[in-house]
Amino acid sequence: MSGNQERTFIAIKPDGVQRGLTGEIIARFERKGYQLVALKIVHISKEHAEAHYSDLSSKPFFNGLCEYLSSGPVVAMVWQGKNAAKGGRVLLGTTNPLDSAPGTIRGDFALDVGRNIIHGSDSVESAEKEIAHWFKPEELVSWTPVAKSQLYEKP
Repeated sequence: MSGNQERTFIAIKPDGVQRGLTGEIIARFERKGYQLVALKIVHISKEHAEAHYSDLSSKPFFNGLCEYLSSGPVVAMVWQGKNAAKGGRVLLGTTNPLDSAPGTIRGDFALDVGRNIIHGSDSVESAEKEIAHWFKPEELVSWTPVAKSQLYEKP
């Protein structure tokens, strides 16, 4: 996939959904110029959460994190665009909201590291793994925005 077509996985966690931040978060990604290619609201099992966060399984907070992620609705999304994984992480802010800059999602809305509103892939490789874990290939929609030529320079 070319740099202009890079994909990332973003999930609005139960606290973000419960607080009614879904529209605001989607709007921020759209305003940045990213393209939404998959979206669903799901209530996942604890096993699904454990598989998603398997890289954190040795951490003391792992069980609580998985219980929390599976405690309510999650909005799972795939966004596409130039440097989507890195750019998406910038929009999110740092994991600990107290260290997140104003203007980031966590900096503006999150209060606690254990309830930090949103998850975003930390690399293209993680994004590929997470997208495959949350979405079937046929759930990803390929489409070309009419404004693409206004968003990106020709290679």
